[in-house]
Amino acid sequence: MVLEETDREVIEGCRRGESEAFRALFERYKDKVYTIALRYSGDVSVAQDIAQETFLKLFAGIGSFRGHSSFDSWLYRLIVNSCFDQKRKTRRLTPLIDGFLDLIQAPGTSALDDVMRAEMSNRLRSVVAGLPPEERMLIVLRYTQGLSYEELGEIMGCSSGTIGSRLNRIHKALEKRLLRLAGRNCV
Repeated sequence: MVLEETDREVIEGCRRGESEAFRALFERYKDKVYTIALRYSGDVSVAQDIAQETFLKLFAGIGSFRGHSSFDSWLYRLIVNSCFDQKRKTRRLTPLIDGFLDLIQAPGTSALDDVMRAEMSNRLRSVVAGLPPEERMLIVLRYTQGLSYEELGEIMGCSSGTIGSRLNRIHKALEKRLLRLAGRNCV
């Protein structure tokens, strides 16, 4: 993915220390950074801290962006690192945000369907929150940002085949855990 001319100009402006360029870059990417941080952490204040840390890293390290990968990939890597840094700092499990299952929700559902979906969503959030940080991040980036295996591989520093294997393993683990939860609650 080649940088658009305006992106290239803004990045060059940031490298020169131009405050307007920093402002433009912040305005363009603030929602994306915050959304990923919120979906990863499930907590507004933690997400704000992660977003702030990401932009501090971005502005301090903009000179190291060489353009060998897309700017979006470089930015995702900064977000991932900030999320993992926050996780290491707090050492507590965090839930995935509401709406994770909205991606698979069918239109025209009944009130009972909504109650059952909410219960399943709570169970899924609980199970996803128990995943290791790297696995949780893969789930967030794949299913809330819609990133391809190739994009995830670039961000996580591995091949798309490795991403596919990891996601397959994560899906199987989630399925087993959800089945155990369902079995426990049906008895």
